[in-house]
Amino acid sequence: MTNGHANTELLRKFSPLDGLKRDNLAALARKVQVRELSPGQVLFKEGDTEKRTIYVVSGILELIDQGTVVETVEGGSESARNPVVPVYPRMVSAKARDRVQFISIDSDLLDVMLTWDQTGTYEVSELREKAGDDGEDWMTMLLQAKAFHKIPPANIQAIFMRMQQINYHAGDVILKQGAEGDYFYVLTRGTAVVTRETPLSKDGIKLAELHVGDTFGEEALISEAKRNATVTMQTDGAVMRLGKEDFKRLLNEPMLEWVDYAEAEALVSAGGKWLDVRLPSEFENQHLDGAINIPLYFIRLKIGTLDPDTQYIVCCDTGRRSSAGAYILSERGYNAKVLRGGIGKNQN
Repeated sequence: MTNGHANTELLRKFSPLDGLKRDNLAALARKVQVRELSPGQVLFKEGDTEKRTIYVVSGILELIDQGTVVETVEGGSESARNPVVPVYPRMVSAKARDRVQFISIDSDLLDVMLTWDQTGTYEVSELREKAGDDGEDWMTMLLQAKAFHKIPPANIQAIFMRMQQINYHAGDVILKQGAEGDYFYVLTRGTAVVTRETPLSKDGIKLAELHVGDTFGEEALISEAKRNATVTMQTDGAVMRLGKEDFKRLLNEPMLEWVDYAEAEALVSAGGKWLDVRLPSEFENQHLDGAINIPLYFIRLKIGTLDPDTQYIVCCDTGRRSSAGAYILSERGYNAKVLRGGIGKNQN
């Protein structure tokens, strides 16, 4: 059962949501709904791999291991501030003892928003100025898109800053089939249609309709091929576009060195240090032995406290925020590597 959308006041009760800037938290709230479980209803089973970040709002959720209740999470308690079993696959099952209200957030979306929120000072309001009143909507949709999660997170801010806004009228052609690839596009206002010309249809066969937040144009840039379709505005609207060279450099050439858990442990044994860039509340809830904690948004301020001769293995839940931290360190001459997959993948 769904009770309706969450609000920022509710989301601010949970960690690390309480670390998001106001506008970003408001954007996330519009994507999150409060849901309900009946007594005895199962929320997830042991071994579940769906990447959802779950918080208990009210009621009591039982965590069960091989038929035995090993822990309970009660809405409003201190333990309920943190995500429920934030490890994949889930190590236990979860079942409602009574009526339970909860929120469930796409973990990749949350991690991208946390990374972007903490990477720099490029605010949602600045994007609004470039893309009009719908700026926040297309930005949130873009961050939510699975394809965008693959973009090197250290480059997210630079990508937004290098994008250019172009306005179009209904009927204008944005890109033409057969032309050279030159830009990557995000539709920020209006609708567009994708068509492909064939020997039997010179007018083109309709392949898709694009809406705010949809992206296009990347295939030709990646494959160095000609445009394989035409995109035409159906209404007046606008796009944000990223030039070919920026696209290739920022999306395809990440300046990061990744290590798996075994490699990372060997480096730590040899004198390296774990550097956890999550928020303090996340660090206190769970962290690797011997790790030091410098939240991502403090990296630039605290970088002088780090030893330039020490090998740092930067870590977070998934590798997304840690890659941003490692990028900042590497850019300033520090020896930094990123834990592939993050703590969540490596602590089962």
